[in-house]
Amino acid sequence: MEKIWLKSYSEGVPAEIDVAALGTIADLFAQSAAQHADRRAFISGSTGVALTYRALDRLTLQVAAYFQSVLKLPQGTRVALMMPNLLQYPVCLFGLLRAGYVVVNVNPMYTPRELEHQLKDSGAQAMVVVEVFAHTLEKVIANTGVKHVVVTGLADLMPWAKRTVGNFLIRKIKKLVPPYRLPGHVGFLDMLSQGAQATFTPVKIVPQDLAFLQYTGGTTGVSKGAMLTHLNIMANVKQVQVWSDPFLDKEVDLISITAIPLYHIFALGSCLTFIGMGGTNVLVADPRNIAAFVKVLSQYKFVSLPAVNTLFNGLLSDPNFAKLDFSQLKLAVGGGAAVQRPVAERWQQVTNAPLVEGYGLTECSPTVTVNPFDLKEFSGSIGVPLPSTEVTIRNDEGHDLPLGEAGELCVRGPQVMKGYWNRPAETAAVMTADGFLRTGDVAVMDERGFLKIVDRLKDMILVSGFNVYPNEIEEVVMMHPDVFEVAAVGRPSASTGEMVKIYVVKKSPTLTKEAVLKHCRENLTGYKIPHELEFLDELPKSNVGKILRRELRDRPSTLSQTA
Repeated sequence: MEKIWLKSYSEGVPAEIDVAALGTIADLFAQSAAQHADRRAFISGSTGVALTYRALDRLTLQVAAYFQSVLKLPQGTRVALMMPNLLQYPVCLFGLLRAGYVVVNVNPMYTPRELEHQLKDSGAQAMVVVEVFAHTLEKVIANTGVKHVVVTGLADLMPWAKRTVGNFLIRKIKKLVPPYRLPGHVGFLDMLSQGAQATFTPVKIVPQDLAFLQYTGGTTGVSKGAMLTHLNIMANVKQVQVWSDPFLDKEVDLISITAIPLYHIFALGSCLTFIGMGGTNVLVADPRNIAAFVKVLSQYKFVSLPAVNTLFNGLLSDPNFAKLDFSQLKLAVGGGAAVQRPVAERWQQVTNAPLVEGYGLTECSPTVTVNPFDLKEFSGSIGVPLPSTEVTIRNDEGHDLPLGEAGELCVRGPQVMKGYWNRPAETAAVMTADGFLRTGDVAVMDERGFLKIVDRLKDMILVSGFNVYPNEIEEVVMMHPDVFEVAAVGRPSASTGEMVKIYVVKKSPTLTKEAVLKHCRENLTGYKIPHELEFLDELPKSNVGKILRRELRDRPSTLSQTA
């Protein structure tokens, strides 16, 4: 189809990127480390400790040498990373990628059940975990293929004095570090020490090699690993870079605030884009503490702040936020969930910078569309496709629809995943014969090429930018012996965009709401836990017995019992 959206591009943004010229993420990092050795690559927002590109280069070589020469893991081995936004994350990330390993990002808040599935499904043989969550790994490691574990303390990359005091205080407060037993594990600093004594032999990595198994929910209720190659990631990094280049002053420090967890593909993509520009990522480990977050922001003239709607709204609620210096803010990008117009309008009033909405998904590394950065006000759309990206709106039969008609948004481009790990049938279900990815989102395009999401084909629930799939929730609830049937749906939420509500049919009349929610808390990570529960005598079903979630979504919520 004709790329009508090209006429809406900002001046200086090309229609295409040179995919053939793209290298690997290891190349990207090596080039930035050589060109910007004395610039700060990462700063810990909570401590102010910084790593220059030179220091990061040295540490990543030690990580690479440890896994390659000490553990002797072959290229292509899957290695899991389970930690929040700490300096240790990029040290491990770039060390593993430059040695040719495949990184498996793990949400540190996962329950044992969720962690076990991801480790078993990915076939990860090694793992780096922050000690605060090592007890979760202990519960499942025997059921997985993980043979090598590195445990890092929260303060491991602080200067010696701060590290000693910090780790002591953290361990003294026992609730912060629950006891764990992982025989044979190695400490993070010991890993670096052993790596410094070992030799790293550079490996040949090509753009088509896997870089990440990035897990996303599935309509079957089973989390799937999207196979993202170096080429997929590098293409998206380049696409976002050329989209933003006309608006960035390369003479100032390019500081990006990384508040979304780096295990989330949205934050990861933004982080790598700024690494490619020689910029600085300020890592925020706990953005939910708004007062502390604002204090971090007050220390920097930041250029970029990618976040989700709820986080932008939270910042605006703090009276000190309006006092910050927004003079360099060019890229306030909302993703992961829909940006609400009242939030966007208030954001522009306070910061004098538009809140620009984009759209993406894990399977697209992640960005598909973004609004132009020279828009004067919030558009209410998800923008237009990035360079070298094709989109089409199709009906149920797979035929293209004319402008203005709603249908499934389908995407083709160099950022689209290779497929789902070890799931050829599910890969085939989302990829069309002509190479488009079926997103499952219903969209409409206007005459200028701008897109709006109007509905979902899938029953996915979007909670603070995280995908929650009803089948997984239902599967967990059905594990309770007193539950006969359950259905999970999304409900609007002022704080998280959407929240999970479950409708339960009792098997035992003694079943209580508290018992169900306690069971959920034991088996689901925080954002997946239902916030509302309603008991029904029966669930609405089709003629063939399929539960009709849409009818439940449309029910009045006056009978809800808030959890």
